[in-house]
Amino acid sequence: MADQTLDAKGLQCPLPVLRARKALKTVPAGSTLIVEATDPSAPKDFAAFCEATGNRLASSTEEGGVYRFVIERCA
Repeated sequence: MADQTLDAKGLQCPLPVLRARKALKTVPAGSTLIVEATDPSAPKDFAAFCEATGNRLASSTEEGGVYRFVIERCA
């Protein structure tokens, strides 16, 4: 179960990633953040963000134009 959910629908790059970065600061290590976004570049952006920050992209799905990312805070 996610500890926090971030609604980034309607926001364009780089705002979804910037808001996720800020939200992850409040999530304890080992916990998760769910991000929902509609920006078409979000899958690529969140994969790169997690790799760069040392967090784990636990899942990435798309349904009806809404991307859903589950990020586990590792760092």
